[in-house]
Amino acid sequence: MTATLPPVPQPPDPPDPDPGGEPEAAPKETAPGWSVPGAGALRETGKLFALALSVARLSFKRPFQLREFVEQFWFIASVTILPAALVSIPFGAVIALQVGSLTQQFGAQSFTGGASVLAVIQQASPLIVALLISGAGGSAICADLGSRKIREELDAMEVMGVSPVQRLVVPRVLATMGVAVLLNGLVSVVGTLGGYFFNVILQGGTPGAYLASFSALAQLPDLYISEIKALIFGFIAGIVAAYRGLNPRGGPKGVGDAVNQSVVITFLLLFFVNTILTSIYLQVVPPKGG
Repeated sequence: MTATLPPVPQPPDPPDPDPGGEPEAAPKETAPGWSVPGAGALRETGKLFALALSVARLSFKRPFQLREFVEQFWFIASVTILPAALVSIPFGAVIALQVGSLTQQFGAQSFTGGASVLAVIQQASPLIVALLISGAGGSAICADLGSRKIREELDAMEVMGVSPVQRLVVPRVLATMGVAVLLNGLVSVVGTLGGYFFNVILQGGTPGAYLASFSALAQLPDLYISEIKALIFGFIAGIVAAYRGLNPRGGPKGVGDAVNQSVVITFLLLFFVNTILTSIYLQVVPPKGG
């Protein structure tokens, strides 16, 4: 006959510390570190400078992507030549008309040509070229790289041991720089001719005085600083477009946002860098006859 064991008594449940109250909230996880205001902007700026250094370093590394460079050069030139020529004519005309009106008020009509031409060559021409390259060529570069990124083509290139920066970014940046330098000469010539036409025809200026004032005030370093600005502005436009294209957020919509951001950031950087370069030039190069 089997004996049945008595049931083991269970310990009583612990009393509720707050009967009838709300349940305790789960403890909040502490953040691993303090978020510093502006840290994201500094991080993005550092990555942008790192990409610029990588492009400068890989530009001299073989093999050079000549075919990609030629295709990008031709594409950027084809979409910017006609708009640049059309924009430079009214731009040079406005500068000539404004400067001519001011010189007439001061009784110094003989300096109209030199002042307007220097304004076109030193300031207007590099900015027009950079803005057009950023708006037309830079946006296309950003959209192309961004679409490749969301399709994971760039990741596949890295898996195969191919550097996307050397294969895709370097030829595009060098193409923007080359087109900017060549296009700057075109815009300078067209803008100068437009200013000459409007000053001589509409304001009754004399061709001899226009050309004489230009030769009296202008000097060769004025052309040098114009080409240097165009080269630097083309580099900035290409780097910003490539950086935003390599780092899109949010799929296809993020590519469109990256294109808009690249154009806006390039515009801000261009005017800031232009101020610095102009200040340095005016301090280093003395005016003609000074």
